[in-house]
Amino acid sequence: MAARDYYQILGIKRDATEKEIKQAYRRLARKHHPDLNPGDKSAEAKFKEINGAYEVLSDPEKRKKYDRFGEQWQYAEQFDKAAERGDVRWDFGKGGTTFQYGDIGDFGDVFSDLFSGFDTGARTRRPPQGALLDIDYSIEVTLEEAYHGSKRIIQLQTQEPCVACGGTGRVGNRVCTICNGAGVKMSPKRLEVKIPAGVEDGSRIRIAGEGRSSRAGNTKGNLYLVVKVLPHPLFKRQREDLYTEVSVPLLTAMLGGEARLPTFNGNLSLTIPPETQNGKTFRLKGKGMPQLGNTKYGDMFATAKVVLPANLTEEEKRLFEKLRSLRPT
Repeated sequence: MAARDYYQILGIKRDATEKEIKQAYRRLARKHHPDLNPGDKSAEAKFKEINGAYEVLSDPEKRKKYDRFGEQWQYAEQFDKAAERGDVRWDFGKGGTTFQYGDIGDFGDVFSDLFSGFDTGARTRRPPQGALLDIDYSIEVTLEEAYHGSKRIIQLQTQEPCVACGGTGRVGNRVCTICNGAGVKMSPKRLEVKIPAGVEDGSRIRIAGEGRSSRAGNTKGNLYLVVKVLPHPLFKRQREDLYTEVSVPLLTAMLGGEARLPTFNGNLSLTIPPETQNGKTFRLKGKGMPQLGNTKYGDMFATAKVVLPANLTEEEKRLFEKLRSLRPT
Protein backbone atom coordinates (compact mmCIF):
# COMPACT_ATOMS: atom_id res chain seq x y z
CA MET A 1 0.00 0.00 0.00
CA ALA A 2 1.49 3.33 -1.06
CA ALA A 3 2.24 5.78 1.71
CA ARG A 4 -0.05 8.74 2.13
CA ASP A 5 1.25 12.03 0.78
CA TYR A 6 0.10 14.92 2.96
CA TYR A 7 0.77 17.40 0.17
CA GLN A 8 -1.51 15.48 -2.20
CA ILE A 9 -4.17 15.23 0.48
CA LEU A 10 -4.25 19.03 0.72
CA GLY A 11 -3.74 19.46 -3.03
CA ILE A 12 -0.67 21.66 -2.71
CA LYS A 13 2.93 21.65 -3.94
CA ARG A 14 5.79 20.56 -1.73
CA ASP A 15 7.15 24.12 -1.63
CA ALA A 16 3.81 25.60 -0.58
CA THR A 17 3.94 28.52 1.83
CA GLU A 18 2.31 28.50 5.26
CA LYS A 19 -0.42 30.74 3.87
CA GLU A 20 -1.12 28.35 0.98
CA ILE A 21 -1.27 25.40 3.37
CA LYS A 22 -3.79 27.18 5.59
CA GLN A 23 -5.94 28.25 2.62
CA ALA A 24 -6.02 24.71 1.21
CA TYR A 25 -6.95 23.27 4.60
CA ARG A 26 -9.79 25.71 5.17
CA ARG A 27 -11.22 25.05 1.71
CA LEU A 28 -11.13 21.26 2.07
CA ALA A 29 -12.27 21.28 5.72
CA ARG A 30 -15.38 23.23 4.81
CA LYS A 31 -16.12 20.89 1.92
CA HIS A 32 -15.78 17.65 3.90
CA HIS A 33 -16.89 18.75 7.37
CA PRO A 34 -19.17 16.10 8.93
CA ASP A 35 -21.77 18.74 9.86
CA LEU A 36 -22.15 19.58 6.18
CA ASN A 37 -22.19 15.92 5.15
CA PRO A 38 -24.43 14.18 7.70
CA GLY A 39 -24.30 10.40 7.46
CA ASP A 40 -21.50 10.42 4.87
CA LYS A 41 -18.79 8.16 6.34
CA SER A 42 -16.41 8.81 3.45
CA ALA A 43 -16.60 12.58 4.07
CA GLU A 44 -15.92 11.99 7.76
CA ALA A 45 -12.88 9.86 6.96
CA LYS A 46 -11.65 12.45 4.45
CA PHE A 47 -12.09 15.20 7.04
CA LYS A 48 -9.93 13.29 9.54
CA GLU A 49 -7.33 12.68 6.84
CA ILE A 50 -7.23 16.39 6.00
CA ASN A 51 -6.83 17.30 9.67
CA GLY A 52 -4.00 14.80 10.04
CA ALA A 53 -2.15 16.27 7.06
CA TYR A 54 -2.68 19.85 8.21
CA GLU A 55 -1.53 19.08 11.75
CA VAL A 56 1.85 18.04 10.38
CA LEU A 57 2.38 20.49 7.52
CA SER A 58 1.25 23.53 9.53
CA ASP A 59 3.95 22.87 12.13
CA PRO A 60 7.41 23.85 10.77
CA GLU A 61 9.28 21.25 12.84
CA LYS A 62 6.88 18.42 12.01
CA ARG A 63 6.88 19.43 8.36
CA LYS A 64 10.68 19.33 8.28
CA LYS A 65 10.62 15.80 9.69
CA TYR A 66 7.87 14.76 7.26
CA ASP A 67 9.85 16.06 4.28
CA ARG A 68 12.72 13.78 5.37
CA PHE A 69 10.89 10.68 6.49
CA GLY A 70 7.37 10.82 5.06
CA GLU A 71 4.58 9.27 7.12
CA GLN A 72 7.18 7.87 9.53
CA TRP A 73 8.12 11.40 10.60
CA GLN A 74 7.24 10.58 14.22
CA TYR A 75 10.31 8.34 14.35
CA ALA A 76 12.70 11.05 13.13
CA GLU A 77 14.66 11.18 16.38
CA GLN A 78 15.01 7.40 16.50
CA PHE A 79 16.21 7.37 12.89
CA ASP A 80 18.79 10.07 13.60
CA LYS A 81 20.03 8.32 16.75
CA ALA A 82 20.34 5.08 14.80
CA ALA A 83 22.36 6.89 12.15
CA GLU A 84 24.65 8.41 14.80
CA ARG A 85 25.33 4.96 16.24
CA GLY A 86 25.99 3.57 12.77
CA ASP A 87 22.96 1.26 12.86
CA VAL A 88 21.76 2.94 9.66
CA ARG A 89 23.75 4.76 7.00
CA TRP A 90 23.05 6.94 4.01
CA ASP A 91 25.80 6.87 1.37
CA PHE A 92 25.48 9.53 -1.30
CA GLY A 93 28.15 8.21 -3.68
CA LYS A 94 28.62 8.22 -7.41
CA GLY A 95 26.75 4.95 -7.74
CA GLY A 96 23.59 6.50 -6.37
CA THR A 97 22.14 6.70 -2.88
CA THR A 98 22.60 3.61 -0.77
CA PHE A 99 20.68 3.05 2.46
CA GLN A 100 21.98 0.41 4.82
CA TYR A 101 20.37 -0.70 8.05
CA GLY A 102 20.98 -3.42 10.58
CA ASP A 103 18.70 -5.73 12.47
CA ILE A 104 16.76 -3.11 14.40
CA GLY A 105 13.58 -4.98 15.21
CA ASP A 106 10.32 -3.66 13.84
CA PHE A 107 12.04 -0.44 12.78
CA GLY A 108 13.73 -2.46 10.05
CA ASP A 109 10.32 -2.69 8.39
CA VAL A 110 9.82 1.04 8.88
CA PHE A 111 13.16 1.78 7.22
CA SER A 112 12.40 -0.65 4.42
CA ASP A 113 9.06 1.02 3.71
CA LEU A 114 10.53 4.48 3.97
CA PHE A 115 13.43 3.79 1.61
CA SER A 116 11.89 1.04 -0.50
CA GLY A 117 13.29 2.59 -3.66
CA PHE A 118 16.89 2.46 -2.45
CA ASP A 119 19.52 -0.23 -2.63
CA THR A 120 19.78 -1.49 0.96
CA GLY A 121 23.24 -2.96 0.44
CA ALA A 122 24.60 -6.25 1.69
CA ARG A 123 26.42 -5.30 4.88
CA THR A 124 24.36 -4.95 8.03
CA ARG A 125 25.01 -4.43 11.71
CA ARG A 126 23.06 -5.91 14.59
CA PRO A 127 22.44 -3.38 17.35
CA PRO A 128 20.71 -4.56 20.53
CA GLN A 129 17.14 -5.70 19.91
CA GLY A 130 14.74 -2.84 20.59
CA ALA A 131 17.51 -0.24 20.91
CA LEU A 132 15.40 2.35 19.09
CA LEU A 133 12.59 1.80 21.59
CA ASP A 134 14.60 2.84 24.64
CA ILE A 135 13.57 5.83 26.77
CA ASP A 136 15.86 8.15 28.74
CA TYR A 137 14.24 9.70 31.82
CA SER A 138 16.07 12.34 33.89
CA ILE A 139 15.69 12.04 37.64
CA GLU A 140 17.11 14.13 40.49
CA VAL A 141 18.16 12.57 43.80
CA THR A 142 19.64 14.01 46.98
CA LEU A 143 23.00 12.85 48.25
CA GLU A 144 21.18 11.12 51.13
CA GLU A 145 19.09 9.17 48.62
CA ALA A 146 22.22 8.27 46.70
CA TYR A 147 23.72 7.00 49.97
CA HIS A 148 20.79 4.90 51.20
CA GLY A 149 19.03 4.18 47.91
CA SER A 150 15.38 5.09 47.44
CA LYS A 151 12.20 4.49 45.50
CA ARG A 152 10.28 6.91 43.31
CA ILE A 153 6.96 7.00 41.52
CA ILE A 154 7.51 8.49 38.07
CA GLN A 155 5.10 9.36 35.28
CA LEU A 156 6.12 9.07 31.66
CA GLN A 157 4.63 8.85 28.20
CA THR A 158 5.23 5.47 26.65
CA GLN A 159 4.54 4.11 23.19
CA GLU A 160 2.15 1.18 22.84
CA PRO A 161 0.78 -0.60 19.75
CA CYS A 162 -2.51 0.83 18.52
CA VAL A 163 -5.23 -1.64 19.50
CA ALA A 164 -7.58 -0.47 16.77
CA CYS A 165 -5.27 -1.43 13.89
CA GLY A 166 -2.98 -3.93 15.60
CA GLY A 167 0.05 -1.74 14.90
CA THR A 168 -0.41 -1.77 11.11
CA GLY A 169 -1.59 1.81 10.83
CA ARG A 170 -4.54 0.73 8.66
CA VAL A 171 -7.96 -0.74 9.15
CA GLY A 172 -8.78 -2.51 5.91
CA ASN A 173 -7.89 -0.14 3.11
CA ARG A 174 -8.21 2.95 5.25
CA VAL A 175 -5.78 4.79 7.44
CA CYS A 176 -6.45 4.08 11.11
CA THR A 177 -8.16 7.18 12.53
CA ILE A 178 -7.18 6.33 16.09
CA CYS A 179 -3.40 6.50 15.57
CA ASN A 180 -3.48 8.47 12.28
CA GLY A 181 -1.57 5.69 10.57
CA ALA A 182 1.35 5.64 13.00
CA GLY A 183 0.51 2.16 14.30
CA VAL A 184 1.32 3.27 17.85
CA LYS A 185 -0.25 5.49 20.48
CA MET A 186 1.37 7.41 23.30
CA SER A 187 -0.12 6.64 26.69
CA PRO A 188 0.68 7.83 30.25
CA LYS A 189 2.25 5.39 32.66
CA ARG A 190 2.99 5.44 36.41
CA LEU A 191 5.93 3.36 37.49
CA GLU A 192 7.69 2.73 40.79
CA VAL A 193 11.44 2.71 40.24
CA LYS A 194 14.30 1.85 42.56
CA ILE A 195 17.32 4.10 42.93
CA PRO A 196 20.20 1.84 44.06
CA ALA A 197 22.60 2.99 46.76
CA GLY A 198 25.82 4.43 45.39
CA VAL A 199 24.49 6.08 42.22
CA GLU A 200 26.62 8.93 40.94
CA ASP A 201 25.85 12.04 38.95
CA GLY A 202 25.32 10.83 35.38
CA SER A 203 24.60 7.21 36.33
CA ARG A 204 22.23 5.39 33.96
CA ILE A 205 19.93 2.90 35.66
CA ARG A 206 18.47 0.30 33.30
CA ILE A 207 14.90 -0.87 33.88
CA ALA A 208 14.35 -3.70 31.44
CA GLY A 209 11.21 -3.84 29.32
CA GLU A 210 9.76 -0.49 30.41
CA GLY A 211 10.55 1.42 27.21
CA ARG A 212 8.41 1.84 24.11
CA SER A 213 6.67 -1.05 22.40
CA SER A 214 7.26 -1.89 18.75
CA ARG A 215 4.41 -1.50 16.29
CA ALA A 216 3.74 -5.23 16.38
CA GLY A 217 4.04 -5.31 20.17
CA ASN A 218 6.60 -8.14 20.13
CA THR A 219 9.58 -6.00 21.17
CA LYS A 220 9.95 -3.76 24.21
CA GLY A 221 12.68 -1.22 24.76
CA ASN A 222 14.24 -0.36 28.09
CA LEU A 223 13.83 2.61 30.39
CA TYR A 224 17.06 4.33 31.43
CA LEU A 225 17.00 6.62 34.46
CA VAL A 226 19.63 9.32 33.96
CA VAL A 227 20.58 10.41 37.48
CA LYS A 228 21.48 13.91 38.62
CA VAL A 229 22.75 13.99 42.21
CA LEU A 230 21.97 17.33 43.86
CA PRO A 231 24.63 19.25 45.82
CA HIS A 232 24.69 18.81 49.61
CA PRO A 233 25.30 21.66 52.09
CA LEU A 234 27.70 19.64 54.29
CA PHE A 235 29.38 17.09 52.06
CA LYS A 236 31.30 17.15 48.82
CA ARG A 237 31.62 13.89 46.96
CA GLN A 238 34.48 12.50 44.91
CA ARG A 239 33.53 9.06 43.63
CA GLU A 240 33.02 6.94 46.79
CA ASP A 241 34.71 9.42 49.17
CA LEU A 242 33.03 12.23 51.12
CA TYR A 243 34.69 15.48 52.22
CA THR A 244 33.38 17.68 55.03
CA GLU A 245 34.41 20.05 57.82
CA VAL A 246 34.17 19.37 61.55
CA SER A 247 33.79 22.27 63.96
CA VAL A 248 36.28 22.00 66.85
CA PRO A 249 36.05 24.41 69.80
CA LEU A 250 39.33 26.17 70.56
CA LEU A 251 39.81 24.51 73.94
CA THR A 252 39.14 21.07 72.46
CA ALA A 253 41.70 21.74 69.75
CA MET A 254 44.22 22.84 72.38
CA LEU A 255 43.63 20.23 75.06
CA GLY A 256 42.05 17.37 73.11
CA GLY A 257 38.57 15.90 73.41
CA GLU A 258 35.73 14.98 71.11
CA ALA A 259 33.80 16.77 68.36
CA ARG A 260 30.43 15.96 66.88
CA LEU A 261 30.53 14.86 63.24
CA PRO A 262 27.30 14.35 61.25
CA THR A 263 27.05 11.39 58.88
CA PHE A 264 24.22 9.84 56.84
CA ASN A 265 23.85 7.26 59.61
CA GLY A 266 23.61 9.75 62.46
CA ASN A 267 26.17 11.73 64.43
CA LEU A 268 29.42 10.22 65.65
CA SER A 269 32.07 11.43 68.09
CA LEU A 270 35.40 12.20 66.51
CA THR A 271 38.41 12.02 68.81
CA ILE A 272 40.42 15.23 68.65
CA PRO A 273 44.02 14.89 69.86
CA PRO A 274 45.62 17.74 71.86
CA GLU A 275 47.11 20.64 69.89
CA THR A 276 45.08 19.91 66.77
CA GLN A 277 45.82 22.57 64.17
CA ASN A 278 43.17 24.33 62.14
CA GLY A 279 42.88 22.55 58.75
CA LYS A 280 44.05 19.15 59.98
CA THR A 281 42.23 16.39 58.07
CA PHE A 282 40.97 13.20 59.68
CA ARG A 283 40.28 10.08 57.63
CA LEU A 284 37.34 7.93 58.68
CA LYS A 285 37.66 4.62 56.88
CA GLY A 286 34.43 3.16 55.48
CA LYS A 287 32.29 6.22 56.32
CA GLY A 288 32.00 7.44 52.74
CA MET A 289 29.55 6.54 49.97
CA PRO A 290 28.62 2.97 49.11
CA GLN A 291 30.08 1.62 45.89
CA LEU A 292 27.39 1.02 43.30
CA GLY A 293 26.65 -2.68 43.03
CA ASN A 294 29.07 -3.49 45.85
CA THR A 295 29.02 -3.87 49.64
CA LYS A 296 32.14 -1.73 50.09
CA TYR A 297 32.17 1.90 51.18
CA GLY A 298 34.51 4.78 50.50
CA ASP A 299 36.09 6.97 53.18
CA MET A 300 35.13 10.26 54.80
CA PHE A 301 37.68 13.05 55.14
CA ALA A 302 36.85 15.59 57.85
CA THR A 303 38.87 18.82 58.01
CA ALA A 304 39.10 20.50 61.40
CA LYS A 305 37.69 24.01 61.56
CA VAL A 306 38.74 25.53 64.89
CA VAL A 307 36.00 27.74 66.28
CA LEU A 308 37.16 30.72 68.36
CA PRO A 309 35.13 31.63 71.43
CA ALA A 310 32.97 34.73 71.36
CA ASN A 311 31.38 36.99 74.03
CA LEU A 312 34.18 36.35 76.51
CA THR A 313 33.52 37.05 80.20
CA GLU A 314 35.92 39.18 82.20
CA GLU A 315 37.32 36.05 83.85
CA GLU A 316 37.90 34.40 80.45
CA LYS A 317 39.64 37.51 79.16
CA ARG A 318 41.88 37.53 82.26
CA LEU A 319 42.83 33.88 81.63
CA PHE A 320 43.67 34.55 77.99
CA GLU A 321 45.79 37.54 79.06
CA LYS A 322 47.65 35.26 81.45
CA LEU A 323 48.17 32.71 78.64
CA ARG A 324 49.54 35.44 76.39
CA SER A 325 51.98 36.51 79.08
CA LEU A 326 53.15 32.91 79.39
CA ARG A 327 53.57 32.51 75.62
CA PRO A 328 54.84 35.85 74.34
CA THR A 329 54.92 36.18 70.55
